[in-house]
Amino acid sequence: MPFDPENFIEQSIEDIRKKLGDEHAITAVSGGVDSFVAAALASKAVPGQVHIVYVDNGLMRKGETGKVMKAAESVGIGLKVINAKKRFLDALEGVTDPEKKRKIIGETFVRVFEEEAKKDRVGFLIQGTIAPDWIESGGMGRDTIKSHHNVGGLPEKMDLKLCEPLRELYKHEVREVGKALGLPESIYQRQPFPGPGLAVRIVGEITEEKLDIIKEACNIVETEIGHAVAEEKMEMPWQYFAALLPSKTVGVRGDERSYQYTVVIRAVRSLDGMTANFSHIPPEVLGRMSTRITNEIRTVGRVLYDITNKPPGTIEME
Repeated sequence: MPFDPENFIEQSIEDIRKKLGDEHAITAVSGGVDSFVAAALASKAVPGQVHIVYVDNGLMRKGETGKVMKAAESVGIGLKVINAKKRFLDALEGVTDPEKKRKIIGETFVRVFEEEAKKDRVGFLIQGTIAPDWIESGGMGRDTIKSHHNVGGLPEKMDLKLCEPLRELYKHEVREVGKALGLPESIYQRQPFPGPGLAVRIVGEITEEKLDIIKEACNIVETEIGHAVAEEKMEMPWQYFAALLPSKTVGVRGDERSYQYTVVIRAVRSLDGMTANFSHIPPEVLGRMSTRITNEIRTVGRVLYDITNKPPGTIEME
């Protein structure tokens, strides 16, 4: 039976009302389609009981906070922005294991929300968890592919009760719900962005230097692929970004030896994120991205293109 977004919205609104009753809830918005759709559903179900919060953890893309605020304003969502960059980076200092990074990020988010909840006597946390999040996080006989920060990264003890209206949906279904709710295409068709942010696009330890590199590299990749799609040189990938490897390689800057970072470009085609095939990017587009990255980010000396499907790889690096 085909998915009916209108029926889902009707049932979801009823479920949220039953679950929350008279209690208030914090709705966590990250800027991605899942959290925006969850926030829109909650606002319809229990207007006046929802406190919508965006936490800037310092791991977001270049200019992301401004874009999220503008998007929220465009659909009438009142958004509280909390700057917690130092808190997250301090907690992640020296951590290299990807599972530890995800768990630290998940717990830190919850602790920030709990502190915010105490100010407004909030009992629930509404988040945009979808099916791939809990499937890949393992449990109940399933192997852990990666602990999603909003599932496997949640602490065992929480002061807030969870409400996850999109838990059984896949990404393409969430997009249908967003469209049916009347959200603009710029929101419901936005490419996926991981909850842990750029932390999973920096392989190994996270530092301010690496964050600056990957923010610029991701911006270049998104900009150049956007231009190539607009010029009909290629199809729009499902997800596309840059990642930073922990190792450096030898190169040449001018007439001198250099020893610099390696950036990996990643672009994939997918329906629901459970499987994916790498996108075929024209050589001239890849060349332009490589030239811009090595010219504009002087600490990067080599650019690679990842042609691994999922499986065996995952879409993100960590």
